[in-house]
Amino acid sequence: MTENAINLKNTVEAIVFASGEPIDRLRLIEALGCSPERLDAILNEIAAEYDERGSAVQLLLLGSDVQFATRPEYAMAVRNVLDMKRNQPLSSAGFEVLAIVAYNQPVTKAFIEQVRGVDCSGVINTLCQRKLIEECGRLDLPGRPLLYCTTTEFLKCFSMTTLAELPEIPDTKAAAQALEDIQKDDSVSSGQMSIL
Repeated sequence: MTENAINLKNTVEAIVFASGEPIDRLRLIEALGCSPERLDAILNEIAAEYDERGSAVQLLLLGSDVQFATRPEYAMAVRNVLDMKRNQPLSSAGFEVLAIVAYNQPVTKAFIEQVRGVDCSGVINTLCQRKLIEECGRLDLPGRPLLYCTTTEFLKCFSMTTLAELPEIPDTKAAAQALEDIQKDDSVSSGQMSIL
């Protein structure tokens, strides 16, 4: 590896480390004057080096952003030493809204409420405060309703690099049929039990 290549790699590592937050790859490309392919090769090389040596730190590739973070197995120790407060876990309503946004984004509040059948203002505000979703524009309709989408924080929390890693939604007709079959089996079994 040439001295220039080592210097570029070290510069990328220093910038990502010093930022402390996810940094957009485009900003790195513009600042360093390198090609996207060259930057991706450097980032993959840095990530591999940290993985190979079993470092407690890892380089996260979060969609178009990159960030250094501690590995999950050290989270409790870091929390204890830095006296970080644990976030309250998401409610089932929070997970439902998050799933609706993740699978259908960008979406409006009205769409989310139509799917859930209840007001979702509080849940949407909580997810925005936790930076799991964010406003990403307005729909070109009367009233210009806000659109919501997931964030890089969402990807980080669920250990994904892109939304393409979301699991497929199960076939609802097949699930409904399976539930119906189970209910039939249960009613037959309970009917036999009462006869005996």
